[in-house]
Amino acid sequence: MAPTGGPLLLLDSASLYFRAFFGVPDSLKAPDGTPVNAVRGFLDTIGRLIEDRRPARVVACWDDDWRPAWRVAALPSYKANRLTEDGTEEVAPALTVQVPIIVEALAALGIPRLGAPGFEADDVIGTLVARELARPAGERAGTVEVVTGDRDLFQLVDDAAGVVVLYPMKGIKDLQRVDQAWLRARYGVTSGQGYADMATLRGDPSDGLPGVAGIGEKTAVALLGRYGDLAGVIAAADQVGSGLTPAQRTRLVEARDYLAVAPGVVRVAPDAPVAEVDDAVPATPADPDAVARLAERWNLGSPMAHVVRAMAAAPR
Repeated sequence: MAPTGGPLLLLDSASLYFRAFFGVPDSLKAPDGTPVNAVRGFLDTIGRLIEDRRPARVVACWDDDWRPAWRVAALPSYKANRLTEDGTEEVAPALTVQVPIIVEALAALGIPRLGAPGFEADDVIGTLVARELARPAGERAGTVEVVTGDRDLFQLVDDAAGVVVLYPMKGIKDLQRVDQAWLRARYGVTSGQGYADMATLRGDPSDGLPGVAGIGEKTAVALLGRYGDLAGVIAAADQVGSGLTPAQRTRLVEARDYLAVAPGVVRVAPDAPVAEVDDAVPATPADPDAVARLAERWNLGSPMAHVVRAMAAAPR
């Protein structure tokens, strides 16, 4: 494959359609009354991204498993706060009915949708990034752009490798380009791995990560700055005279079991069983008739047309 001028665009699909669901008026409905605000917002997001970012390749990355068993086995609290009584993810019914429509729309347009059994979309993205960086230099995308509202994926940021995150600040129109300089300015960490180490120490209640008691973001960053990385911080807890306060040492020692497993839970998988597909931005829809049917049935004429126009203008 010859190199192309446009980036590889990796979409964290659930993150984007959740944002669309909460950001687009729920008055938008299909003729039969089915809500379609998330579908319309998600498709408009794709159209705008292809127009603005001009990618040569694009993948809609998917959660085949939002709470993988292997992460729960390591840390039972992982995303436990999002469980319903029957053990499923708590999602508004008005969004649940729209997800199959999104699946159909992506298939009709010809935009590849990739998941992996037992893995989250984060892991699909991490795997596709790892695959891209393993390509010979002449076959690699100049830039990999990960579009997500999930800060966990900041760990993939790598200036030297050309991996950036585009993070929606206020809706999808205001995308923050997250590179190492931005991580340094915003969080005080110098790399994507530094962000992951900080997040492990700090914890994240939204994901059920308890963190180390008494160590918040500022303290975590200060410790990483002093000891280099998470392994260095953990080693310092076992060394008398390392410079840790007695309280910090005690807290780190008490969190030893958590710190033994949390990095593996926080880290996105680089080797999930993700299929190999043709991810070139389609010049035309895979199934124009299906695009027309979906547009009519679900009141998607404008956003479908937006994506089709954007795809036609993408670099080849």
